[in-house]
Amino acid sequence: MRTILFVCTGNTCRSSMAEGLFRDMINKKGLQKEFNVESAGVFAATGESASSQAIEAMERQSIDISDHKSRQLTKEMIDNADLILAMTNDHKRAIISINDKSIHKTFTLTEFAYENMEKHRDIRDPYGAPVEEYEKSLMEIKNALINIIEKLAEKNEEE
Repeated sequence: MRTILFVCTGNTCRSSMAEGLFRDMINKKGLQKEFNVESAGVFAATGESASSQAIEAMERQSIDISDHKSRQLTKEMIDNADLILAMTNDHKRAIISINDKSIHKTFTLTEFAYENMEKHRDIRDPYGAPVEEYEKSLMEIKNALINIIEKLAEKNEEE
């Protein structure tokens, strides 16, 4: 079982939505036994709920993240992850600064999802914005995850 770790700033918006969405997507593909899915934030207050807008945006996708609790990113989490997907280049740099040995397994979400360099951009931060902005970020995440799951499923078949 491989551990996939999603990272953003506070672990209440983007990474919590990515974790919930990825879990839902792999469950629908029957891949839940292949992956352990986690999320954390580089500046998270441990134990916070996902934002109400993140919960609502996910509910509109029929996914419940209301039990989510934020976690502060630790070196141990980085060490234990097989793949780390950050929402921005700044998050990626922060992860690598905690453990420079993680450079080979740390990518931005779009960097890992797309070969086209023009699509390598940060996932917008909807923090404090209306739910519609969360939905825009969620769609960016979802589109990237569709490609990522295909890549990971192909890799599983090769192993």
